[in-house]
Amino acid sequence: MSRALRVASALALATASAGGAAVFTQSANAAPSSSGSYYVALGDSLAAGYQPGQGDDKTGGYVGDVLAHLKQTEPGVQLENLSCSGETTTTMLGGGKCSYPQGNQVDAAVAFLKANPQVSLVTIDIGANNVQKCATTSKVDLQCIAKGLGEVAADMPNILGKLRAAAPNARIVVANYYNPFLAAWLTGTSGQSLAKTSVQLQAQLNGSIESAAKGIEAPVADVATEFSSTDFTTTKTVAPYGELPLNVARICEWTWMCAKQDIHANDLGYPQIAKAVIAAIPAAPPTSPSPSGSGSTSTSTTASSTGTSTTTATSTTTGPPIITDGGAAGGSNDGLLVGAGALAVGAAAVAGGAVVRTRRRRD
Repeated sequence: MSRALRVASALALATASAGGAAVFTQSANAAPSSSGSYYVALGDSLAAGYQPGQGDDKTGGYVGDVLAHLKQTEPGVQLENLSCSGETTTTMLGGGKCSYPQGNQVDAAVAFLKANPQVSLVTIDIGANNVQKCATTSKVDLQCIAKGLGEVAADMPNILGKLRAAAPNARIVVANYYNPFLAAWLTGTSGQSLAKTSVQLQAQLNGSIESAAKGIEAPVADVATEFSSTDFTTTKTVAPYGELPLNVARICEWTWMCAKQDIHANDLGYPQIAKAVIAAIPAAPPTSPSPSGSGSTSTSTTASSTGTSTTTATSTTTGPPIITDGGAAGGSNDGLLVGAGALAVGAAAVAGGAVVRTRRRRD
């Protein structure tokens, strides 16, 4: 099978995080930090530090680099990584993807934050998996894409509102996403059209994330800009692909998308995500937080709850690599180019219609 077809097969399923059902084991409650300080990491497989063939690395990835940065000024800070590979905004609120004693990742985070009001930093990346399920090997479900983006727009204020209410004095940084669909550029003319159209889809997703972050006065880690996501003008030569637009080159260099048809960041990419997160960390915690979303409550009653028991979920298995129908068994993937073309049309339709209506309803 040609490289173009292999990349197209990945694009049919790609977003910024993938993964199947994960199995978690319960660990002991976190021991008190000697400095009274914690860094809480939340999100999907990017926060879990996933890489193909290696699985999750919850003390590595961008989270590990952010922790190392914090330790420069807070030597005793400890990490509590509650992320879940494959998580969506829906499962983050309702559970069903990973196992937490509290039922879901948000409630687990809230329990920890209430029990540890001295939390210094919370980072979160979530939302990409809401639309990943909408692309198959042969078609794109436009209603599904609109629904997924609508879920992100509706759920993000709720998620962030709950976190802010539980940790009114913590610094919360919300990360947006890079665009793995840019790797479609390698497939030829139709793929280049898809790559350009995918920028609109990325803007819709990141726009909802950024709007929710603004609602709780949380800065956004601009991963999209760090990856030069909209720069088709500047070029860079990347072996073995040749001269590429800079945004495409970043995806080939900093993720596994071009080499292994896997959307996750690699050892070069995770530090770039960390760079964006570190740049967004406020110098001091907020002094007058403004909770939003259905989870918001009075800050005077949510700062502490010393009786709360919390656990750290540790993933022992993660989702499978992206494999399309026929690919694993050696069958044909020719139909995937049709799927990629349909995705370009779908992204344009969503950007121009359904999602705009969703955002207007929120306004």
